[in-house]
Amino acid sequence: MLLVSTFGRYLTKRFARAIISVFSTFFFLILTLDFVELMRRAGDSPLATTPQIIKLALFRAPAVAEQIFPFAVLFGGMFALLTLSRKLELVVARSVGVSAWQFLQPAALVAAVIGFVSIMIYNPLAAELKRSATTLEARLFARSTQASGAQEIWIRQRSVDGQAIIRAAAALPDASGLSQVAVFNFDANGGFNERVEAREAVLHRGYWELTDARVVSATEEPQSYTTYLLATTLEPDQVRQSFTPPDAVGFWSMPTVIERTQKAGLDSTRYELRYQSLKARPLLLVAMILVAASVSLRFFRFGGVTRLVIGGVAAGFVLYVATQLSEELGASGIVNPMVAAWLPAVVGTMLGALALLHQEDG
Repeated sequence: MLLVSTFGRYLTKRFARAIISVFSTFFFLILTLDFVELMRRAGDSPLATTPQIIKLALFRAPAVAEQIFPFAVLFGGMFALLTLSRKLELVVARSVGVSAWQFLQPAALVAAVIGFVSIMIYNPLAAELKRSATTLEARLFARSTQASGAQEIWIRQRSVDGQAIIRAAAALPDASGLSQVAVFNFDANGGFNERVEAREAVLHRGYWELTDARVVSATEEPQSYTTYLLATTLEPDQVRQSFTPPDAVGFWSMPTVIERTQKAGLDSTRYELRYQSLKARPLLLVAMILVAASVSLRFFRFGGVTRLVIGGVAAGFVLYVATQLSEELGASGIVNPMVAAWLPAVVGTMLGALALLHQEDG
């Protein structure tokens, strides 16, 4: 078997070295650009010293760099295959009966291993660093309490007073509550009772504490309260976790977060989509290897290598755009999250294999 042979181990090292080198280069570029941008913003904050900015950049970089794993595998695979072809090593391998499918086994194995390591080790670490970066950034730049997300938050709850629908502009920066809140209270029979508007609402155990609240009902004059309490059965930790962005939740914590989000009455689609996308990543990276191989196995003496390389880069970007589009459809609820996450990886793998079959076997 080629994988355990001397040549197989040699190919495995070449592919692993190329992919890791490309990823390291991208990581350094992301870190440098983010550091420059943070230094530009640091002029407005006396707390943002150079050591703190370096720390913040290091915390933010892993989560951003995680998005370029497919491109690192694509470019690393293309570089390794083109180097082997230029040195005629692939020609020698073919002359002794080694097919393209055989010498691509080490590349596919490296891509799959990198995919598993990225979701099981790298992703939880990057998510933890992103949460630390969010806290540090809020402290250094004193971000407004007008929240951590642009989309409105809707919560449906039941309590001893009946049902309530809560709408908020966003979560507070520390995820302890909501800002710009409107609460629609209904009695036990489902009839409308009152509407409460407040500047912010902080969740405690057993109740919401609304600040600067204004209560409007159909039977009484509007009344204003400095503090207004609203009963709830939601747990603070449960709701706080639900406000966390999907990319700030590690792979191993994702099932728990999905369950808590659903119990809180929030939409868990984004978390389900992120979880399925992480599980599909190894297959997506294998698809990138097949795309790289379909444009990188042409012998240099035949010419046209530059055109094929540009075609490979374009194919990789098309697959990436298709992945992002599919995830957007999944996040909006148009497509099932599992289908949205796995479809690009499956289709990419099939198309890459089809291109190789046409190229190698006619």
